[in-house]
Amino acid sequence: MNERPVTPRIDGIHHVTAVAGNPQPNLDFYVSFLGLRLVKRTVNFDDPGSYHFYYGNETGQPGTIMTFFPWPGARSGRHGTGQVTATAFAVPVGSLGYWKERATRMSFVATEQPARFGQELLRVDDGDGLVVELIASTSPGKTERPDGVDIPAESEIQGIHSATLNEQIDTKTVELLTKTMGFRETGREGDRIRFEVGEGGPTRIVDVLVTPAGPRGLGGAGTVHHIAFRTPDDMHQQRWQEVLMAGGHQVSPVMDRNYFHSIYYREPGGILFEIATDPPGFLIDESLETLGMHLKLPAQYEAMRSQIEAALPVITVPVSAGAAESY
Repeated sequence: MNERPVTPRIDGIHHVTAVAGNPQPNLDFYVSFLGLRLVKRTVNFDDPGSYHFYYGNETGQPGTIMTFFPWPGARSGRHGTGQVTATAFAVPVGSLGYWKERATRMSFVATEQPARFGQELLRVDDGDGLVVELIASTSPGKTERPDGVDIPAESEIQGIHSATLNEQIDTKTVELLTKTMGFRETGREGDRIRFEVGEGGPTRIVDVLVTPAGPRGLGGAGTVHHIAFRTPDDMHQQRWQEVLMAGGHQVSPVMDRNYFHSIYYREPGGILFEIATDPPGFLIDESLETLGMHLKLPAQYEAMRSQIEAALPVITVPVSAGAAESY
């Protein structure tokens, strides 16, 4: 008797990956300022002469992860249609005053924005011009900070809240999100349409911002490279590959990223989508205490370790409010 095929599931945002310029300012912003943990330091699998940084909560749980390809000297990109133009993190209600003061103290520009779907938010641009939003939407969670970053528990980032997909025309993108990927529309404000999946709430939200006359985005430092969505395991991912291909989408083969498996495809507006598995996670090659402390290489590059390490820029990773380590 044949088993019925699994109904593939999206559980929200897995991670967002962006392009940076020099690696040190990137580390200073996401670790020193935002208080995220560098949970993995590896290389771009397609360009082993450059870093790939993964930031997240203490274990790098899917839904908390922001990753970067830092390319020293990279030209600045241009925000526009066909891009994820903002990545938002969820912070506890009542904490935005703390974050605005912290940004001023650490010489970052933070600007208050109009409330969005009833939630207050703050915009902070990282050193490369990437738009990061802090949305007051949660209660303080129980967190452990092995890196000792100096942010009180009542203000700590709780994970990714949402991402903004900037589209010139929304019809086919909305059709993909709702008819294929399982999202549902939950609100509209002006040119912004909100979609949620599963139980909804932080990490399960994408907004489609429709700007028909907006400029087309150009890749480069300060822009998002792709957005990844969570699926529970390889079986679900295989079904997604089948469903998407049956719907006429060009889907990549499954790619082993060591810490998850990935497939890629472009949505109709041009944004690169990824579906990534939750397992195996970031603890497969480092202990909880040492996450991010050592350069981890995929097996195909291990024989080139000495050359790769010599070519990579020296970085200083903040490990606490008053301490840092150089590599």
